[in-house]
Amino acid sequence: MGTASSLVSPGGEVIEDGYGGDGGEACEIPVEVKPKARLLRSSFRRGPRVIGASFKSTGSVDLEYAAEYERLRKEYEIFRVSKNNEVASMQRKEAKLDEENKRLRAELQALQKTYQKILREKEAALEAKYQAMERAVTVEHDRDKVKRQFKIFRETKEKEIQDLLRAKRDLEAKLQQLQSQGIYVYSPNGSDSDDNQTTVTAGGTQCEYWTGGVLGSEPSMGSMMQLQQTFRGPEFAHSLIDVEGPFANVSRDDWDAAVASLLQVSPHVPQALWSNTVRCYLISTQDTKAELDIFIKKHSSELRQMCECLGHFYLNVYFPEETAASYITERKQEIEKSSVCVLLLKSTVTSSVIEDCEEAFVRNLDGHSLVLYLRTEGDGGLTEPIRQLLEKVNTADKAAKVKVVDHSGLAEDGANLIYTQLKKVIKQELLGFEGADADSKDAVVDEGHEEDSGDVLWDLHDEQEQIESYQQACNSTASQLGFQKYIDRLNDMIAAPPPTPPLLVSGGPGSGKSLLLSKWVELQQKQSPNSLFLYHFVGRPLSTSSEPVLIIKRLTVKLLQHFWSLSGLTMDPSKTLEEFPRWLERLSARHQGNIIIIIDSIDQIHQAERHMKWLIDPLPVNVRVVVSVNVETCPQAWRLWPTLHLDPLSPREVKSVVTAECQSMGLKLTKDQEKKLERHCRSASTCNASYVTLLARMIASDRCDLSLEKSLEQCLLCQDSMSLYRLALNMTLRSLSTDTERRVMKEMLCLVFASHNGVSESEILDFFPELELPVLSFLLHRLNRLCITTLRCGLVTFQHLQACEAVRLEFLSGGSSSASYREKLIHYFSQQLSQDRVTWRVADELPWLLQQQEEQTKLQLCLLNLFVSQNLYKRGHFSELLAYWQHVGKDKSSMATEYFDSLKNYEKSCESEEDMTKLANLYETLGRFLKDLGLPSQAVAPLHRSLEIRETALDPDHPSVARSLHQLAGVYVKWKKYGNAEQLYKQALEISENAFGAEHPSVARELESLAVLYQKQNKYEQAEKLKKRSVKIRQKTARQKGHMYGFTLLRRRALQLEELTLGKDSADSAKTLNELGVLYYLQNNLDAAKVFLTRSLEMRQRVFGPDHPDCAQSLNNLAALHTERREYETAEDMYERALEIRKKALSPDHPSLAYTLKHLAMLYKRRGKLEKAVPLYELSLEIREKSFGPKHPSVATALVNLAVIYCQLVRHLIMD
Repeated sequence: MGTASSLVSPGGEVIEDGYGGDGGEACEIPVEVKPKARLLRSSFRRGPRVIGASFKSTGSVDLEYAAEYERLRKEYEIFRVSKNNEVASMQRKEAKLDEENKRLRAELQALQKTYQKILREKEAALEAKYQAMERAVTVEHDRDKVKRQFKIFRETKEKEIQDLLRAKRDLEAKLQQLQSQGIYVYSPNGSDSDDNQTTVTAGGTQCEYWTGGVLGSEPSMGSMMQLQQTFRGPEFAHSLIDVEGPFANVSRDDWDAAVASLLQVSPHVPQALWSNTVRCYLISTQDTKAELDIFIKKHSSELRQMCECLGHFYLNVYFPEETAASYITERKQEIEKSSVCVLLLKSTVTSSVIEDCEEAFVRNLDGHSLVLYLRTEGDGGLTEPIRQLLEKVNTADKAAKVKVVDHSGLAEDGANLIYTQLKKVIKQELLGFEGADADSKDAVVDEGHEEDSGDVLWDLHDEQEQIESYQQACNSTASQLGFQKYIDRLNDMIAAPPPTPPLLVSGGPGSGKSLLLSKWVELQQKQSPNSLFLYHFVGRPLSTSSEPVLIIKRLTVKLLQHFWSLSGLTMDPSKTLEEFPRWLERLSARHQGNIIIIIDSIDQIHQAERHMKWLIDPLPVNVRVVVSVNVETCPQAWRLWPTLHLDPLSPREVKSVVTAECQSMGLKLTKDQEKKLERHCRSASTCNASYVTLLARMIASDRCDLSLEKSLEQCLLCQDSMSLYRLALNMTLRSLSTDTERRVMKEMLCLVFASHNGVSESEILDFFPELELPVLSFLLHRLNRLCITTLRCGLVTFQHLQACEAVRLEFLSGGSSSASYREKLIHYFSQQLSQDRVTWRVADELPWLLQQQEEQTKLQLCLLNLFVSQNLYKRGHFSELLAYWQHVGKDKSSMATEYFDSLKNYEKSCESEEDMTKLANLYETLGRFLKDLGLPSQAVAPLHRSLEIRETALDPDHPSVARSLHQLAGVYVKWKKYGNAEQLYKQALEISENAFGAEHPSVARELESLAVLYQKQNKYEQAEKLKKRSVKIRQKTARQKGHMYGFTLLRRRALQLEELTLGKDSADSAKTLNELGVLYYLQNNLDAAKVFLTRSLEMRQRVFGPDHPDCAQSLNNLAALHTERREYETAEDMYERALEIRKKALSPDHPSLAYTLKHLAMLYKRRGKLEKAVPLYELSLEIREKSFGPKHPSVATALVNLAVIYCQLVRHLIMD
């Protein structure tokens, strides 16, 4: 073996390469060497070498080695050269590959640059594509919107044209008929074209061609400029042009318009009139303590149950004689808030009883219902103190309003008499029902609600809550807050030309946004009576008032009050949100004024941006939307809208608020204290409205506990509203006398925080039996004074979100312990839960509390209590009920199965007729619920079962059977089985006519449903006939019942307007009296109208003086009423007095002067005093020409009247 670069000698030395590789290192290359045979033989020769061998043999071996070496060296040289050539070749290839690699790298970099460029171009193209698609969708949406608006506009105008053509043909036919009979329409005996009683002659006989009212019938300038309008809307006495009351241009046939006008009247109604609590104030002496104790223990629970069944709370208010002197302020406030006062007398009286009696029965006689229980002895004699007190009551009770219960028997019998009288007063006077027993009346309420409003289900408690929120904001003092500049800017923004996006009112928490909006709405309703205002005040998050579907549904229902039919409103939550813009468009096309929608604290709504998408769409021309938000929580997409930001109060405004509050409590700040206050209130957090208001009330309220200086120092340590609220809570705790009262206050506020919508006073007393009502009254008054809590819809709730947050931080350890209070509420309402009767409070609170506690099993059991679900559904809380089932994890089909199985189990326990009636109602409710869910196939079975039960248990012709038929027909309409639906509707119509008569609201509902069905079948002529008949029934029913479209809210509003006018004399009260007089005139109740118009005149004379123009308005309306009763002498005297006042107070060419001139001239003409009538007609014509121009329609009317009076005068002279 060997190498190519070296050889190994036999001695072991390495032979270096003499031809080397430039002196490089030796490289061992193995080479196989084959020895010769001879050498091998000598090598393997056995035996030792013989010494002295020959030299020849040794040299030959060396020569052989040298030859072998030379040969190997040559081979190596050849091998080396070939390898060097290979290496050179490989190097050349490597260089070539390096060049190729560089070229490829350059090409790759170029390709990468080209790819990036193409990728950017692709992304830009995709972005442009998406933008184009969005623009296309927007254009498509706008095009559809314009199409819908144009369709509505076209249909409206076509309908108007058809109506005008139809009216023209009718008039032409009547004219031809009259002319063929020889009747002269423009007879000198009576032809005033704008007179309210035009007479025509036929063969010398007078006949009435048309009769109507003269009250407020003079068209205004606005209505004359828009002759196509049939109803201009309410106008009030302060209008510059002459209108007589809010119902100008409304005849008695347009009762729906008159009712709509009444709904626009928003006076300052005291909170007690809208409270959902029947408060019974009891005044008793020691002599009648036995009757009082028996009444409270035995009968209070019965009255409470009756009121709760009718949707109200009941509360006994009693201050014991021994502690009454400590609660003077609270007693007065409770008397003012009370619904009914009961005075129990026998022989002795105390000072506190005399004070309460004078406050309730003498000074505030008309503020509430009154019951006097008098227990006489056997001889019937009265003591002198009792006699004097009764004389005071009799002197004040001129209208005999006090109900007297005279009793001389046992105390228990006396308590029974008090209970009977109170029950009658509550049901008839307070709640407006006529029945005798609560259960039957409960059923009447249920049926009446469905009967009047059709398939529309909504909650009057929600409406009450909103009205109370609005009234409380209006009643708060805002004159010192400097809101006038914001009100002016709001007016300018609303008056901007359309289209206008929503207006954003922004500000920090407690900056006064709600107060500003309520004050602005109040002023706008007076200044723009033609405008329709829809407002909603959002309360705490997660409360009912912040539920988006309920908000939109409530606004939709308020819109639908201006339509005859209410059956088109869907119950599906998603469709409710989708259909609101369409209803808004339809009404805006029909409404003659503006529609203004105000939503306060809209950012408190869950996912407001998603649920209020309609705000982004273009609004109709006469629709304005105003929303208020906090600056921090305003959605980004809304920040581009026109914004009105509320700035912090100025130092002058801060001083004004604090000074006014201190003066109301009899306090006055020193100059040093005012300077401290001014230095403190300079930051944004200490200058907002809520902070300053709370600061002022705390300074004024704590004067008894601490010195004013110390109280001010403590308040000035608080740098924001939250810390100030926490200080107010601690101050209230210190003001309480015992540890029990402090504990009760803490737990009460924690219960309010943990509840869904609040806690009622009666529920608080149930939670804390050791708490006495005088202490609760004191506590609630103080918390209300410090802007912490308030009573709304009968529930104690927080006035402001910051007060709620302060309670959470101060008493609930940041909210960590709220779950324990929810458990207390769950236990309380679970105890109230029964299988046969569920109050609205249980249905509102218990499912929500279980949902918050994540107790899904209990929540499902609660929902399967059929009366809970029925209560929620019938009050319109459809979306809330559906959300509970979704939280449980049930879909629609499984939910329907659960309900049906639960009903089957409940049916097994039903035996009596009453139970079967309730069962039928439950089946009907389930069927309606499933139909609204979009499951008509599953809704048929429960509706059929309801029909079977009612036909079997009641009678086939019972009105409830008609209700079942009506609901079944609705399912068939959804299936488009119009023939089956028509048959069922006709059966329901026949049953309703037989049961109630041909002019009942139930008949109107069936007629409307049939009309809609015929419209779907293109049977327009039949549908039109039924629609007209339904409208006539609705109008007549509204006139008789005094409510609009069956909504009981209006009846209560009219009663509250009457109650409002019983207070102190004021311009607003006089105006409300005048409006009520016009309202009763439209109802043909002339006696009631005379009472209110006379009271309005007397009050205006006391407030303004006898020569004020408002007195002329009342005189004019009274004169019109006397003319209606044909008392012409009295009417003439009042017209002349009204004319004299207006001549002195108004300019010579004022339109109101022409109005009075015309009516006085008409009266002169009727009485045959033509010489007096002519100059008045001439002067009226002259004024109209100056006011409206010579070509105005009213001028033409005046010319016709003048021509007629000239003809009458000429005939009179010829006859003489």
